[in-house]
Amino acid sequence: MSNNVQASNSSEDFKGGMRVRRTIGSIIATAFFAILSLIIMFPVFSGLLASFRPGRELIRKGLSLNIDFSAMTLDNYLYLFSGNADSKKYWMWFKNSLVLTIVSVVLTLIICYFVAYGITMYDFALKNVLYFLVIATMMVPFEILLLPLYKEVITLHLIDSMAGVILPGLCGASTIFFFHQYMQSLPKELLDAGRIDGANEYYISVKIMMPIVKPAFSAMAILSAMGAWNNMLWPLMVFRSANKFTLTIGLNTLLTPYGNNYDMLIAGSMLAILPIFIIFLIFQKYIIDGMTAGAVKG
Repeated sequence: MSNNVQASNSSEDFKGGMRVRRTIGSIIATAFFAILSLIIMFPVFSGLLASFRPGRELIRKGLSLNIDFSAMTLDNYLYLFSGNADSKKYWMWFKNSLVLTIVSVVLTLIICYFVAYGITMYDFALKNVLYFLVIATMMVPFEILLLPLYKEVITLHLIDSMAGVILPGLCGASTIFFFHQYMQSLPKELLDAGRIDGANEYYISVKIMMPIVKPAFSAMAILSAMGAWNNMLWPLMVFRSANKFTLTIGLNTLLTPYGNNYDMLIAGSMLAILPIFIIFLIFQKYIIDGMTAGAVKG
């Protein structure tokens, strides 16, 4: 009897020790990620505060979290909506970035979905070789491909055009890989069931499989939108006309040896965050599902 009591006490002590260790570990992890979040958000918060100050204050004091209500003003944002030549240029850049991002994301998701669908759901000769070649391109830095792509765009007479910026990045290897990993967890019996019901391959891929892959679409939509919206190097290589500049290029032109428009630059940079932030809010409930569902098969 005493042995049973001692065993029970030992078990309770062990469970209690485990709970204490889990609690301490949870506190440490929470504190670590809270500090990490503050470090990551510092540029955003400091930039937001700077956008309510005159540009000369930014030059004098730099970015900081010091709140001086006497120096705060809405003039920078009012300037963006004033309708003058500078504000018109800003909204032209904003529209160009918006169009480029929407078209790039929609076409990229559609093309990469069908490529991944074909590789995942069908068996054909050299299937694994094709998939390996797709994945191998992920190992090649974009800077190495920059010159060949630039020469290709010139040959196709797509320089200084939206198509020249969009077309080279439509079939992204990382997006294909993500869709492939996600669809590997889906049963192929769904295809057989659709065929038995008389559905053709297009109907099966679009009406049956595509809705199931919606979490992957949402996760990739956010990542693709971020890449297209923030992309600067490739559009800078392709575009020649100022009226075709994207927001990243246009804001960079505000910093010149002859004068710097920090009033417009800092406020415009804060507004440039909004589209990605809105996309994240819309699709956030699908992000975790999209990122984790393909990791577990069955």
